[in-house]
This record gives sequence, structure tokens and C-alpha cells, in this order.
Amino acid sequence: MHQAVAEVLAEYEARAQAEQAKLRELAAGIGQHSIDDLLLAVGPDSGAFMNLLIREGECRSILEVGTSYGYSTLWLAEAAHEVGGRVTTLEIHPGKVEYARSRLGKAGLAAQVDFRLGPAQNTLESLPGPFDFVLLDLWKDLYVPCFDLFYPKLARGAVIVADNMLYPEATLPAAAHYRRHVRKAPGISSVLLPVGSGLEVSRFAADP
Repeated sequence: MHQAVAEVLAEYEARAQAEQAKLRELAAGIGQHSIDDLLLAVGPDSGAFMNLLIREGECRSILEVGTSYGYSTLWLAEAAHEVGGRVTTLEIHPGKVEYARSRLGKAGLAAQVDFRLGPAQNTLESLPGPFDFVLLDLWKDLYVPCFDLFYPKLARGAVIVADNMLYPEATLPAAAHYRRHVRKAPGISSVLLPVGSGLEVSRFAADP
């Protein structure tokens, strides 16, 4: 990993560590914090795992549904750079997009990322695909409708990773609904992994 990328990742992780107390207060229903102000990163284990999946699968068309502040985007973009790929990332909040864009630029990976601003469902309708790799990480009640929009645009052998399958507890019903839904989709095989906050890792292998 290039030094510039490692330095930006370290900055992200320092921010995440500094926000731990705010996250605990938010989970307990106290404090005045807004969830949109917090990083809520997938964490280094999940980031490194997805980076490895992209590299080993040589996934060149990468879709991220939910940029947030760009932590996972950086992991995806670093892998995309290594395999000659590109990340299309979707986010509804302009401020988060600008923050993520600045971090990717500092890491030297801006050319690997296409930022799309707007509601994810609207953007997904207009994206042509096909996608080799998808990260799903936005409001959990949107996982199923977003999956239904990108599912017809998956490349054969595509990998889908959905975050927050085991944590936080408040979103477990929506996470369980997504897992049931994705496992019923034709051509999909899927497994729940205890990595980070819990990842549902699915592979699309429809008949040619």
C-alpha cells in the first residue's frame, strides 16, 4: 500500500477512535450528536477484506451504495487502482461527498472514483452496469430496494458485500430481512461472516 493511502487511512481511523464516545452516547439515546456527523466506518478488518476480494477477483467495475465520509471508498479505490478498475460511489449528502473527495485526492486515488450525488435509488436506476463488486452500506431499510435495482446489472461472478449484519442491534431486523431476501434471488449464493460489524457476502453465478 502506498504511503499516501496509509496516511489517509490512519487519519480516518484516528477520527473513528475519537468518535467512539459519541457513538456510545448515540446508542444509549443520550447526547446531542447527529448520526450524519459521525464517521460510522466499516473498520479496518472489513476494509482490508473487501480490498482483498477485489484484488483476487480482479473486479474492475465497483459500485459503492453509500459513500458516507469515504473510508470504505478509499479501501475500494486502492484495490481498483491495483487491478485497473474504477469505483462508482453513491451518496445523498453533499458535505460527505466533498469530504470523501478531498481524502481520496490526498491519497492520490481521485482518478479511481466517480462520485454520484443524489438519492441512491434514483441513481441506481440510471447506472448501466454491469458491476463486478458491490458494497451496500446505507440506511438498512434501503438495502432490499437497492439490491433489487442493481441485481439485474450484476456481472456473472459478481460479489456483493452488505455491512452491519450483526451490529448495531437497532438495525438487526432490517439486516435479517435483507439476508432472507438476497438468499432467495436466483443465482445467488450467500454467507454471513463475523467480520467487523458483520458482512453478508454474496456471489452471483447465474447460468451463462
